[in-house]
Amino acid sequence: MNVIKIFLNVFLVGAIVGCAPYSSPPRYSWPTYLNGASFTDMTEISRVAKRPVYLGAGGKLVGGTVNTPDALEYGDKIANDNAIATQYMATLEFALYDALRKPGISVQRAGTDVVVILVRDAIMELNIADISITGDDTLNTIVKILKKYDATFVEIAGYTDAMRDTNAANALSLDMAQRVGVYFSEHGINTTRMFIVGRGATRPIAAQDDIGRLTNRRIELRIAPAR
Repeated sequence: MNVIKIFLNVFLVGAIVGCAPYSSPPRYSWPTYLNGASFTDMTEISRVAKRPVYLGAGGKLVGGTVNTPDALEYGDKIANDNAIATQYMATLEFALYDALRKPGISVQRAGTDVVVILVRDAIMELNIADISITGDDTLNTIVKILKKYDATFVEIAGYTDAMRDTNAANALSLDMAQRVGVYFSEHGINTTRMFIVGRGATRPIAAQDDIGRLTNRRIELRIAPAR
C-alpha cells in the first residue's frame, strides 16, 4: 500500500511539473544562458568572424549536411554552394510554414534567408514580460525545427511600437529578444548560432495606429545558412 501511495505521489508531482507554465529564469542568470551569443546585427561580416567559434562549439556547415547531387560535383564552387544553401533553406522554410499556421505568425523568404515574424502578443503574456503558454508551444515547435536544420545562424531581433522614450524602446525590445534567446538556450539550441539585438521602434511593418502598433511589437527570427 505504501509503495502504491509513493508511486501515485511521484506520478502526480510529475504531472503537475509537466503542466506547469514556462517562466523565464531570473534575469541575473541570463548571461550564463546566453554565453556564446553575439549581441550585434547578423551581417555577412559578423557571420564570417563568428564562424571559427561556431565550428569550435560543434556547429555544422550546410555543405556538410546536404547530399550533394552528382551534377553539383563539378562546376563553379560559389554557384554550387548557393544551390545547396537554397535547397536546404527552402526545405527549412516549408517545415516552419507548415508548423506555424497560427495567428500573429508569418514565415517569409529573404534571398536564401528565412524570416519568422512573431507578433509579441502571439508568444508573450499580455501584461507581463514573459513567455505565454501559447508562446511556449510555438517556440518549442521552432526549437525542434532549428535542431533538425542546425546548419544555420539565427538572428533574434526585438521591436516595439512607436514610443516617446527611445532608450525605453531599445531596452524593451532587447528584453524581448533576450527572453527568446534564453528560451532557445534552455531548450538546447547552440548559443554560438545566435545574434541577439533590440532595435526599438525602428523598421515598423505596419501603421502606428491601434492595430498596427500591435503588429510592430514583435520578434523577428532571421535564419541564415551557415557556410
